[in-house]
Amino acid sequence: MSPRLFTFSAAHHGPWVVVNQTTVAGAPLPQASHLRIQAGAPASAPGPWSLRGITSNERYVERAEREALVSRQVGLGQAGHTCAALIPIRKSSAWWALTQDERRHVLEEQSQHIRLGMNYLPQIARRLHHCRDLSDNEPFDFLTWFEYAPRDTGLFEELLNALRGSPEWAYVERETDIRLVGG
Repeated sequence: MSPRLFTFSAAHHGPWVVVNQTTVAGAPLPQASHLRIQAGAPASAPGPWSLRGITSNERYVERAEREALVSRQVGLGQAGHTCAALIPIRKSSAWWALTQDERRHVLEEQSQHIRLGMNYLPQIARRLHHCRDLSDNEPFDFLTWFEYAPRDTGLFEELLNALRGSPEWAYVERETDIRLVGG
């Protein structure tokens, strides 16, 4: 059985080196030099912060979208994918006050989140972690982990710019963009 809980920890040493950490919205995270990812909960926090999230069922996707995503996306740890990004996001209470179908409407019909993402597969691999399912006290709602080859950095920037320019991002109240190399 594969793990569902993952912990992303700022560290003084680790396999991923932080090359840039930018606060996009809201309160910043303390700066980090390295990142460790551990399946499960760590015995102790190795640095100034640790963020937890679980993988879960895919939400907001319709069957045809899910099948298209599965047919195109690749798993993490691909050869040559030495660039990564951890992007923790917290959405506003207005987002969570919407019903599931209203959130789907903003996410896909207005923002085309899934369709946009499809344009960048298989070059960009990703895994979404839900924090809100663990506790109301988590500092973020989602942790998205991306991996890609250095040659695809421009594609990754295009994807982020398109998503951040969409109506969905009006609901983001906290976001940090952490870029890494290693793997």
